Formats: sequence, C-alpha cells, structure tokens
Amino acid sequence: MNGTRAEEVAGKLRLVRGLIGPGRVLRLKGIDWFAWITAGGASEVLLAAESGIAEVVVTGEGAFVVTDEIEAKRLIDEQLPPGFELRILPWAYPSQRQVVMRELAQGMPVLSDRPEEGELDLPRPLPAAKMTLTPPEIQRYREVGLLAGQAMTETLQQARPEWTELQLSGAGAAALLSRGLAPALVMAAGERRLALYRHPMPTAEPLGACAMLVFCARGYGLYANLTRFVSFGALTPEQEILHRQVREVEAHALSLSRPGASLHEVYRKLASAYAAAGCEQAIREHHQGGITGYLSREVIASPEAPEHLSAGMAVAWNPSMTGAKVEDTFLVTESGLSNLTLDPAWPTVPVAERERPLVLQR
Repeated sequence: MNGTRAEEVAGKLRLVRGLIGPGRVLRLKGIDWFAWITAGGASEVLLAAESGIAEVVVTGEGAFVVTDEIEAKRLIDEQLPPGFELRILPWAYPSQRQVVMRELAQGMPVLSDRPEEGELDLPRPLPAAKMTLTPPEIQRYREVGLLAGQAMTETLQQARPEWTELQLSGAGAAALLSRGLAPALVMAAGERRLALYRHPMPTAEPLGACAMLVFCARGYGLYANLTRFVSFGALTPEQEILHRQVREVEAHALSLSRPGASLHEVYRKLASAYAAAGCEQAIREHHQGGITGYLSREVIASPEAPEHLSAGMAVAWNPSMTGAKVEDTFLVTESGLSNLTLDPAWPTVPVAERERPLVLQR
C-alpha cells in the first residue's frame, strides 16, 4: 500500500511543480489539500476545522510536512507515505512556523490554498487537477462510498418513530465512525420539520411517521454524500408522488453528468425540470449540489458556474421539494455514471434506466 501511495505522491509532486513553475513554492494548509497530496492522509484533529495540524510545502528540491512535536510521530506512523521530509516545531512556539517557511521558500514567491500576506493564489489548473481523480483515488472513493451507504442502511433499519432527530443523527454518526469514516455532516429531520426546512439540523423532537437522514462522510479525505428517507408505515399517495417527482427531476441532472457538460447547463436543466413538475420555486429554496471530492462541494452548480465536468470527477446532486430529497455520489466516466454510495441492500426503483433509492418503508 505504501508503495502505491508513494508512486501516487511522486506523480502529484511532479504535477504541482509543473503547474506552479520553477522558482516558486507551494504551501498547502487545508485538510482537503493535505489528503490529496499525501494520497489519503489525514491532517484533521478538530472535525469541523478546514485547516489541520500539518501543512505541506513543496519546493523545487523537496516536499516537506510542517507540524509540531505533538503530532509528528503519529503522522509518520499512521498517515504519511514515503516522499515527505518533516519539519517538526515546538508546540509552544507557533511563530516558528513562519521561520521555517522563510527557510524553505528562500525568498521565492509562495503560492497557497489559503494565502497569507505576501502569498499568491494557486494557479487555476491546480484545483481542477484535485477534482479529477486518479485510479487509486477512485478505488479509495468506492470503498468510502460503500461504507457510507452501509452505515446509512444500518441506521435507518434500526430507527424507531419515537427516536428523536438527535438520536437518529447520533446513531448515524456512530455507524460512520465504526467504519472509520468521519461524520463531517449528519443531518436528520422527522415528519414535522421535513416540511419546514431544507437544512433541518437535528433537534430533540421525535421523528414521528417518517424521517430523513443526510450524510457527508469523509474517508481518505474524500466525501461520500447521500440522503435517505424512512417511513414507519406506508407512504401516503401524496408522499409517493412527491418522492417520484424529485427522482424524476434528479434524472435530468444525472443524464447531463457526462464529460464536457457545464455546471450552469445542469443547473438550467434542473430549473426547467422543477418548472415542469409545477415547483418552479424549488430551485431557489436550496442549492442543487455539484462537483464533490476532497470537499463536500468542490463547486456548487449555479447559473454562472463556468466549470465543466470531465471523466474522473465526482458529482453529488441533491434536488429537493418540500418534504422530499434525493442524493448520491456518482463518478463521472466516459461510459456513464457509477454510483459510489448506493448500498445494494437498499430498495430501489429504475428511473431513466438507473437504480434510484426508494423510501425505506418499515
């Protein structure tokens, strides 16, 4: 495994050196970039943080991980593949980080994902490269997606109508953590709050007759995004129609999710699909998703989004109407979409020749 990761790292170091050009230094601080350039390593400690306890500095001569003495041994033992030299700082003197940066940069311009004073933004092709996954990354993503899907199934098979939304989200987080995935977002809503909010953060209210559970699960730095519903008893005819409409709206986005398609094109297609379903306002009530990967949303689709999809990117669309939503994470390939997060044990229905999740009726 280390040999494979070392080869991946070597390829990425060649790539970034070519993109930033000679006589420049790359400084990566975000946990997304750390995971990308270390081939799946983790720099987060605080789950909600965007920057971790280590950063990566790439010069023309070397690649360095800058961290403190608390974290260094664990990173070496558990997170870092070969290819990096450590610069270990005393935890009590964080100002030493800038001293180390000056030593590594040697007066050369520094490009960063989170530029500080005097630093430059990343060259535009570099974020695009991060969003286009290599075969080893895709293999890791498939593992993360399957585990997240299984955690979702396990949680909703155990859920009970008297559970609170907080109990449901807690069970979901436990199911993810037990599989080695970080619960970056676990959102739950019961029967009453489903109809009120697009982003219903969980409360102590009981679920009632039905519930929604949303995961943004992170493993190897990659995000598996999915949404599922459970019903304690049969759905009403109105609910059946609503969930079917949302799946049909989603089908338009999935049909356009192919190499060369633009995000603004997908957005406009979704807007038309909502209007045809009699829910023209739905496109304004919630974002529709977009490109995913090392961020839960690398780029969100909008009427002005210039980005185009390419083979190797991942997308997660989440069309919704009041009380219904559908979401999975898909890999874009030359031959079509590959669903990364659909557990084979979950009930499905074909929509435009693609299996989509039904509401789990218990």
